[in-house]
Amino acid sequence: MSRVFVTGLGFISSIGNDEATVVDSLRNLKHGMELFPPLQVPESPVKVAAPVKEFDVESYDPEDWTYPAEYKLRRETLRSFSPHVLYAYCSMKQAIEQAGLETSDISNPETGIYTASAGSSRFLHKSLEKMYARGIMRCNPLNIVSSVAGTVSFNLVSYFQIQGFSTGFASACASSGHALGFAFDEVRRERQKRMFVIGAEDCNFDSIVPFAVMRALSLSKDPDTAARPFDKNRQGFVSSGGGVTMILESEEEVTRRGASTYGELIGWGQASDGYNVAISHPDGRGLQAAMKAAFKDANIEPENIGYLNAHAPSTPIGDLAEVLAMKEIFPSGSGPMISSTKALTGHGLSLSSLLESSICILAFKHGFVPGSAHIQELMPEADSLNIIQTSREVQPDYIMSNSSGFGGANTSLIFRSCRN
Repeated sequence: MSRVFVTGLGFISSIGNDEATVVDSLRNLKHGMELFPPLQVPESPVKVAAPVKEFDVESYDPEDWTYPAEYKLRRETLRSFSPHVLYAYCSMKQAIEQAGLETSDISNPETGIYTASAGSSRFLHKSLEKMYARGIMRCNPLNIVSSVAGTVSFNLVSYFQIQGFSTGFASACASSGHALGFAFDEVRRERQKRMFVIGAEDCNFDSIVPFAVMRALSLSKDPDTAARPFDKNRQGFVSSGGGVTMILESEEEVTRRGASTYGELIGWGQASDGYNVAISHPDGRGLQAAMKAAFKDANIEPENIGYLNAHAPSTPIGDLAEVLAMKEIFPSGSGPMISSTKALTGHGLSLSSLLESSICILAFKHGFVPGSAHIQELMPEADSLNIIQTSREVQPDYIMSNSSGFGGANTSLIFRSCRN
C-alpha cells in the first residue's frame, strides 16, 4: 500500500481561474454570484448564478467561444467540446504545470484519469432539436461525444493521450467525491502510480432552471445573500459551473520526481441513505455512515479533525440533515471548525466535491481556513457546532470534506497536512 499525495491543482471557477485568485476570494470571502444575464427573462424564477468569469461559451458553436489565450485550441479539437469540457481542459493544463509533469509522466499505462460530470444538457437538447428539424444524417457526428455524461473523459483521454485507467462517475453532487475516492484507491493499491481527478459542469440556462422545478434553488435577487448555508432563512442553492483538476501521486513517484506535495489523502468513506430519490435522510443517516467509514479507513478519530468543509448547499432539508449528522459524529462544543464554501462558489453539482477537496488542500498550502459567508442568523439546530463565519489564519493537521447527492449518495474524504 502506498501513501497518496496531492501534487497539482487547477481551477476554473466562479471565484477565480487560478490558484492565487481563488485563495484571495476564500480568505476574504469574495463570492462569485451575480445576476446572471441568461436568467433575466420572465420565464425564469431564478435570477442569481455563479458563472465562470473570462469565458464566453454561450454560443452553440465552439468556434465562437472566447476564453483566455493561453488555452487556445485547434478547431478540430473544439468540435467535440461542450463548455464544461473546455473548463476541465484548462484546469488540467494548470494542474500539469503546477505538478511539473512531463509528457512521459502523463501518457503511460500507469497514469489514469477519473472524471465527474453530468454531461451537457444544453448541447444534448440542441443536437436532438437539430436532428428532428434537419434530419438524422445532417447533424455533427460529434454531437453525442460532446454532450453525454462521459464527454470529459472522452475528450481529455484523447487530447492528453492517457493510457492508464479511465472512467466517468455520475452520482449527482457526490460524483467527484466518488471519482476522488476511487482514484485514491487505485494509487494506494499500486494499480496506478498517478491519477488525474477532474470535475466539471456547464453553467447556463439549461443546466440551472430544471432545479427550480424541484424548489431547490434560491429565488433571491440579491447576489450578496442568495447563498447562505447554515442560515435560519436559507432558501436554496445557487448554481455554478467550472472545472477543477487534482493530481494524486504515489509516494514512490513523488520521491522519484522530487515533486512538491500540498497534502495527503489518507482515507475516505461512502454510504447511501436508502431513503429518497431526491432528498437526504432527515437525520443524515448515510452521511453519518460515510464519515464513520472515512475515519476507519484513515485510522484516526473525529477529534483529530481540525476543519470540516461541509456539503451544506443552502437548502432547508440538506443543511439540516448534515447538521444533525455532524452533531452525531462530533462531541458537543469540541468539534472542528466548519464552513460551507458554497456560500462563495455556488453549488457546482458533480464538480463540487472535488472543488471543495481542492479548497481543503489550499488551506494546508496557504495556512488558512475559509469562513462560512452570508450567515445572518445561524440555524438554531447548529448552535453546538463550531461554524466559523470569518476566515481563520490557522493550518489544521487533518481536514474532512463531505458531499451528498441524489438518491442519498454520500462521500467523506480525509486529508492530512504534509507537515505530519
